[in-house]
Amino acid sequence: MKRFIKEWGVFILFLTVFFLTRWLVWFTVTVDGHSMDPTLADREKLLVVKTAKIDRFDIVVADEVENGTRKQIVKRVIGMPGDTITYKNDKLYVNDKETKEAYLTDYKKRYQKDKLQKTYSYNPYFQSLAQASDAFTQDNSGKTTFSVKVPKDQYYLLGDDRIVSKDSRSVGSFKKDTIVGEVKFRYWPVTEIGTLK
Repeated sequence: MKRFIKEWGVFILFLTVFFLTRWLVWFTVTVDGHSMDPTLADREKLLVVKTAKIDRFDIVVADEVENGTRKQIVKRVIGMPGDTITYKNDKLYVNDKETKEAYLTDYKKRYQKDKLQKTYSYNPYFQSLAQASDAFTQDNSGKTTFSVKVPKDQYYLLGDDRIVSKDSRSVGSFKKDTIVGEVKFRYWPVTEIGTLK
């Protein structure tokens, strides 16, 4: 027995810790679609921490039920519980204070240049959505100025690619218990391995 423990003890301990943390602390998810472009691309693989404290602008995974089927979606936290979120012609105001969205700088420049027609060259439907839009961020009815009060214990989640993302603008805010973790690390593709800013 001593020999077995000496030879295999560290390995067994490693496996035990690995599976316990996998069950209690972290899990993996695959990005499905283009709603988080350009920050995260379709089919990229991510590590998500269940125990992380959720803050504004974190990228999170949330449970959503669509057509009776439960799925996990990857979005960014824009509104915290109790916030008033306002967009006016592509500018974000949080509780009446203008707030920068640095992660959108590149995409907004592309939108202003050609309404993302070159960016969306792979998808004519996306091109048509962008062409018909009056701003990069508008509400579900096409208004470029809109305001939302986030209920207590809920979060307002948006995709970074506002033109194509289905998010809180159409399905409403997400209850706290549907937020299952924060995205911390991208492990696929190999060329993009690393933590997320």
